[in-house]
This record gives sequence, structure tokens and C-alpha cells, in this order.
Amino acid sequence: MSNSLLTIDMITRKALAIFENELVLTRNVNRAYDDSFAVEGAKIGSTLRIRLPDRALVTSGAALQVQDDNEQYTTLAVSNQAHIGVNFTSAELTMQLDDFADRVLKPRISQLAAYVDNDVANAYKAIYQSVGTPGTVPGTSAVLLAGHQKLNEQAAPQSNRYATVNPAANAGLVEGLKGLFNPVSTISRQFKTGMMGEGVLGYDEINMSQSIVTHTTGSRSATDTILVNGAVTTQGATSLAIDGGTGSATFAVGDVFTIAGVFSVNPQTRQSTGSLQQFTVTALATASSGAWSSVSVSPAMYTPTSALATISAFPADNAVVTVLGAASTAYPQNLIYQKDAITFATADLLLPQGVDMASRQVHNGISLRVVRQYDINNDRMPCRIDVLYGYSTIRPQGAARMWG
Repeated sequence: MSNSLLTIDMITRKALAIFENELVLTRNVNRAYDDSFAVEGAKIGSTLRIRLPDRALVTSGAALQVQDDNEQYTTLAVSNQAHIGVNFTSAELTMQLDDFADRVLKPRISQLAAYVDNDVANAYKAIYQSVGTPGTVPGTSAVLLAGHQKLNEQAAPQSNRYATVNPAANAGLVEGLKGLFNPVSTISRQFKTGMMGEGVLGYDEINMSQSIVTHTTGSRSATDTILVNGAVTTQGATSLAIDGGTGSATFAVGDVFTIAGVFSVNPQTRQSTGSLQQFTVTALATASSGAWSSVSVSPAMYTPTSALATISAFPADNAVVTVLGAASTAYPQNLIYQKDAITFATADLLLPQGVDMASRQVHNGISLRVVRQYDINNDRMPCRIDVLYGYSTIRPQGAARMWG
């Protein structure tokens, strides 16, 4: 009995299943806003405004003290369209679906999934908390527990915590943690797979991904003593002046630094955690004669007198600034995150007219489109597989980088 021809809908459904299965980092982030973009023919750049939880000051005594809303918003834009092309023959359409998927679809779809994961891994730039030592491959339980500490100090939920690490960090952690107070089943799984896996040290999953990105630090002299240039005094400040550099040294987007005397605070109690607050640079800053007139940073600086408190005290004039990592050096940015820290969303792309066939399928909030043409001269069917997506680090306090 001859095989039935594979239809465009069958191919699209299979392509979507492969794509979702091949995602690593993106599989475990928040996708609660997918429905907001699930409209016919969403345009690149469609933006959703997301309200963050309100925060207020607790007061004591019988007298009522009414407080205004401290509304904060962030945005999620569907601005990235990624696709991959595949070219197959009419003869290949007579294959069984699983054979067609293994031979034709999976090699291409896995590359598309890796591309999306690699892009979402750039969410690290908005994450200001970090653990580990730049230039040292993570290899002990201490670095994973330090990740929990960062999230706990910021009152992140205990559930749905994940870590996604590069191959070097995965190898280091498996080697460093083998047999260390682990259940026999965990040791057996790690021995068989070479992966950290599920249910390790309070993480739902610790996954290996080849799509983890590296961060190259800004340029500066190793002998520079970098200082705050003028005290910060404004609640909600997102920039500060810095000097003590050399020439036209730079702060790169994603650089992390601490400031002497400025500690992070617990968002619930507004008490100091005892850990210096880490800041990430949000825009490239280039010095003029060794001074930066304005370095943009996150988080915004609020002292404990504000319901939005992030720091124990404002940076003082001439406070020492300590930048993590050596200058102009690339470091892997492994990620530790509670699911709601990063949000990923896809949108429906238009089904074009005037083509041989087109199909769009949605599963678990991921929308994927397949469009096919026919080349009559060569009996081939060029096809493109597209996904329109966006991501945002909505709650950076619920995540931390793990330096490699």
C-alpha cells in the first residue's frame, strides 16, 4: 500500500512539536502573555504594557496613613522574526511522517530553536544579580546555593526555579557534585547522562544549553581606581557620574559593579541583606578624559524610606566602584532564574496569499508558521518556517547570572 502524501498541516504540527521540544532556556520561562498577542497577523514591534506588583510601606499605630499607588510598568515587544528554510522533493512527501521529521525537519528546526534560545539568553543584560567568579568554571554546590541566596534575599518565589548552564559549567557541576549527599537515583542519573537533571539543590531543573551567551566587559585600565563622582540624592535615580578611569574607557551594556557602602535590601522588609547591591549597566558609556558624566544602571536607586526600596543608602561621593571581571574579557553568562523573571511570547504571522500552501499551528502558547512554494522546473518545494517572538526580563530581581 502506497504512503499518503504529507499535508502542510501535518508538517507544521510536527515542526512545532520538534521546535518546542528542542528549546532549553525558553522552555522554562513565563509564557503567560502569549494570548495577548494571539491575534491574526500581528506586526513586528507589537508591544504589550505589563503592570508590575504594587509595593507600599507598612505603618504602625491606629491612625490610617493612605498611600498612593506605586505603579510600575514594563513592556514586552514582539519584535523578532526568525525563520529557517528547507527544500524538499515531492518524493520526500511520500515518506512516513516520523521519517520525514528525522531526515528533513529536525536538523533545521533544532537550529531555529537554538537561535531563539541564544537570543533569549541575552536577557542576562537586564539581570543585575550574579554569583560565581568571573573566569572560573562553576564546580561546587556553593555557587548554586549562592544563586538561591540571591533570589531569597529578593523574596522570589521558592517554586519553579531553574538553572541553564553552558557545557563547561555542566561538566564542572556534575563532576563537583557527584556523590555529594545526593540520593542514589540522582547519582545514577548523572552518571548515565552526564547532566545535572531535575530536583537538584532546590532547582526544578538544571539544564545544559549550547546557546548560553558570553559577555565582553568594557575597557578600562587594571590600575584605575574608579569612584562615584558626586553623591546620588534622588529617589528612583537610574544613572550616576563616575570618574577615576583612563582616557575613553567604556562601560559595556551588561557590565556589573558594586559601590562601597551600598547594600541590597529585602523588598518586603526593606532591611539590608548584608550583600552589596550589584548594578548592571543598561547603556554603553564612554569616558571623556577618564570620567563618565552619566552611567545608566539598573535597578533604580530607592532607599528604605521608599516603598520601592532597592538599596540601603545612596552612593556617596568618592565611594569606590568595583567592576566584576577583568577589562575587555569575555565570560559565559549562565542563568539562574525563577520562571516569572523572564517572559517569552509569540504572535501569529499572516498566512500569505498566492503561495502553494501555508499553515499556522499553535501549541502551549507557541505559534509557528510554515509557507511552501513549488518549483516546477526541479520538482522541489522550497519552504520557510517562521516564528515571531519577543522576550523581556520583567522581574530581574528573580534571576541571577552565574559567571563562568
